[in-house]
Amino acid sequence: MSITEDTKELAFRESRLRSLVKSLAYRIISVAGTGILVWLATENMRETIFITLIVQVFLVILYYFYERIWDKIKWGRIIGNV
Repeated sequence: MSITEDTKELAFRESRLRSLVKSLAYRIISVAGTGILVWLATENMRETIFITLIVQVFLVILYYFYERIWDKIKWGRIIGNV
């Protein structure tokens, strides 16, 4: 078997812990990035904190619905034993 044929048989999954750590790391980066941009625009710490929190809550809610919509789309899913 060639390497290409062998890799077709492999299925990679992430552990729940890895997914959690990646999610938290991304959220930290997202909060920091939003905060920096808002601070550069406002130069006001109170406004920066308020806007950053509002944006982050909105993005979490938006992402939740985005995931739920994609869960209903069958396109691109592979069914069967891998």
